[in-house]
Order: sequence, then C-alpha cells, then structure tokens
Amino acid sequence: MGMTSALSNALSGLTASARSADVISSNISNATTDGYGRRELDLSSRVLGGEGSGVHIDGITRIVDQVVIADRRLADADLGSSTTRAGFLQRIEDVVGEPGTAGSLSDRIAGLDTAFIEAASRPDSDPRLQSVLRSAQGIADHINTISREIQTQRTNADHSIALQVDQLNSALKNIEQLNHAILTQSSSGRDASALMDQRQQLVDQISSIVPMRAVPRERGQIALITTGGAILLDGRAAEIGFTRTSLITEDMTFSAGSLSGLTLNGNPVSTGENGIMSGGTLTATFEVRDKLGVTAQNDLDAVARDLIERFQDTSVDSSLTALDAGLFTDAGAFFNPANEPGISTRLSINISVDPESGGAVWRLRDGIGAATQGDVGNASLLQSMSGALTRSQVPVSGNITVASRSMSGLSSDYLSKIGAARQSADADIVFASTKVDMLKTQELQSGVDTDYEMQQLLLVEQSYASNARVMQTIDELIQTLLRI
Repeated sequence: MGMTSALSNALSGLTASARSADVISSNISNATTDGYGRRELDLSSRVLGGEGSGVHIDGITRIVDQVVIADRRLADADLGSSTTRAGFLQRIEDVVGEPGTAGSLSDRIAGLDTAFIEAASRPDSDPRLQSVLRSAQGIADHINTISREIQTQRTNADHSIALQVDQLNSALKNIEQLNHAILTQSSSGRDASALMDQRQQLVDQISSIVPMRAVPRERGQIALITTGGAILLDGRAAEIGFTRTSLITEDMTFSAGSLSGLTLNGNPVSTGENGIMSGGTLTATFEVRDKLGVTAQNDLDAVARDLIERFQDTSVDSSLTALDAGLFTDAGAFFNPANEPGISTRLSINISVDPESGGAVWRLRDGIGAATQGDVGNASLLQSMSGALTRSQVPVSGNITVASRSMSGLSSDYLSKIGAARQSADADIVFASTKVDMLKTQELQSGVDTDYEMQQLLLVEQSYASNARVMQTIDELIQTLLRI
C-alpha cells in the first residue's frame, strides 16, 4: 500500500469518525425529546480496483420500535376516550350533589319534607310556610341548574368536536407535506430522520383523537388508517367535515337532525361505538353530546315530571281542578305529559303561593286554588303534601328505575346511575393509563441509552485519534523524503 492510499484510508476514517460523533451527540442531546428516533451511522468497506480503500458512509438509520409505538397510540386513544366520558359524568355528579351534602338535590328534598312537617305542626305560622316556599323553590332552582349544566356540557362538547376536527385536518395536511419532503430527501440520498421525527410527533398528537395505525409506504412515507378502516392519509390527506352549533338546547339531538354529524371526504360516517372513527376522544365527545347528555337530560326530565305530578294530583290538593297547576308547575302552567322534553328546565313554583309574584303563602295551607283563607289551624293539606313527597310510586318515564320510589329515592337513583357510569369510566382510565405508562416505558427502552452512546463516543474518539496518528506518521514520512 502506497502512502497515497494510506492517506486516503486515514482521511475516510477521520470523516467517518467525525460523522459518528455528530450522530452520537445528536442522540445524547435528544435523549428526552418526544418523537425522536435514535440514529445509527451505517458504514461499509470501500473498495477501489479490487483493493480496500478506507470506509464508506452508507447513510443513517433511524431506530424506533414501530410495534410498541402503534400499541401506545391505541392506548392513548383509549385513555382519551375514558377521560372525556368520566369528565362529563363527574361534572353532572358534582352539580347534582352527593346525598347528605348541604345543597345537594337529595338534601333539598329532605329539607322540603322537614319544612312540611314543621309547618303542619304550626299551620298558622307564616315563617314556617315561608320555609316551605323557600325549600320548594330551592328544589326547582337546583333541577333547573342541573338541566342547564347538562346543556352547557353538550354545547361544550359540540365546540370541542369542531376544534378536534380542525386539529385533525391541519395535522393530516402537515403530515402529507412531510411525506413529500421525506420522499424528496430520500430520493436525493440525504438524511430524512429529522423530518420523520416531526411526522411522528404529529401522528402522536392526533392518535388520541382517532385511533390509527401508520402503514409504511415506499421511500419512508406512511399511510394513516383508523382501526375501523377509514383511510385518513394515503398519498393525499382526507378531509373531515363538521358544522359547529353555537348553542344546544334540550330538544336538539343528532337523531332529530338538529345537530351536525361527521363526514369523511363529504360522506357521512357513523360516530357510534362501532363506527370507522370510533375509539378516541372525538367519538367520546360525540357520545357526551348525543348519548350521555341526552340520557342525563331525559332522566332528569323524568325526575321533574314525577315531582310535578305528585303535587298537581287533585287527591292531594282538593282545591285544584283537573287542569290546574299544583305547587310545582311547567313554567307556571299545568303539566301536559306530551310536553315532557325539557320540563326540568321549565320547572317552577306556582306563583299563587309566591308573595313576590302576587301570590300568598297561606295557599300552602288552604289550597293552591283557594280564593280566600280558611282555618289557620288546618294542617291537612300540608300533611297531604308531605305524604305526596314521600309516597313511593313507579316513575312513568325515563330509564332510572322500574321500582317504586319516593321523591328522595328517585333523586338518589338518578345520582346513582350517573355515579355508576362515572366509576366505570374511572376504572377504564386506570386500566388505559397503566397500559400507556407500560408502553411508554417499553418505548423508552428502545430509545436513546446515554450510557451506551457515551461508550460509543469513546470508541469514536479512539478511532479518530488512530486515524489522526496515521496521517501524522505519513506526514513525517513525506517530510523525511523531502529532506533527502
């Protein structure tokens, strides 16, 4: 081997060592960067004229565990779905209030029963009759508040769907552009690892919205397909459509056509549990808007109806006619069962007993429909109303229970149904969270090991020093020849 060949070999070794140091330093500096794939420098022997001629840099390989990443993305989607459902249920549970807690619905109903009993012991006492009125108003206001909160959460869910759809469309377009950039880089023989890191970060960001798998295509490109089979990206990004609603009321549902669904490239897609986009936060938010929220509202309407009908019964208050409103009313009027949807929002106290509306509290003692006061010592109506509140009866609507319940029992069953669903969602969160943590740990294990990288850097240092020593020796030989 001549000195020229030796010098060429040493120079290629120095170049490879410098490039290796660059790759290793990049690995170490990005050890905790999300989406970063560890790099390895690919080297091979360079052969010219049948003889070894140093080392050749073949390129850089990005090392990631695609199986673990795919499983972690699906777990992220499950966690997002469970968290979305649990958040809604927890909010409604908080507004209803736990039994025994001051200000809860059950506490207010118990307070009304106590007020009836105290007023019946002194039917001539206006303060005790006022206490009955305040307690009844507290129940009506509380049920109104729960109903408004349900619709607020449904409206928020609709707005969240719009934001998620915008995020999906934007990310898919960006991933499409990154695919093209990676193709260009790969075709020209340049390293596209940094672009792949950016693409992985984008896919990770939207994988909790819709569970998807990245399918490899030629020259480093990928296609994105949901677990339900919808193609979100394969060459070109799909267009997901949704129309936001500014305000949702009790009567507005997707099934009635008053709320927007989801489209994929202009075609309607199911947002149910078995739809092609199901599994992530997007369909869970649809579930809050179209299923959980609607069910909670329907059941609350059943509670409000049960409360109204207990007191507009003519057997409870003989001063009422068949179409007269009782203590609790439908926006001040007699409740018609055909007009049940939204009754929990319209629930109010009969103005006949409210002094602020021109009524009089003595009608709680003498009859809602009474024209004049009767015997101030007559407690029969107050006792009858107390009995109506505590009487067990089967609710005629809703899907809370088929058992006979008092008003207090029915409100407790309503809360229990929501609480059971929330506990189920919480259990799903624990399971999904544990799975995500486990998969993230596995993902990190296949990522950058700084101890290993430092060991490799020491080897690179030794290689660099050796090649530099070879070049120094050749230089000394050349200098000796020149001095002869």
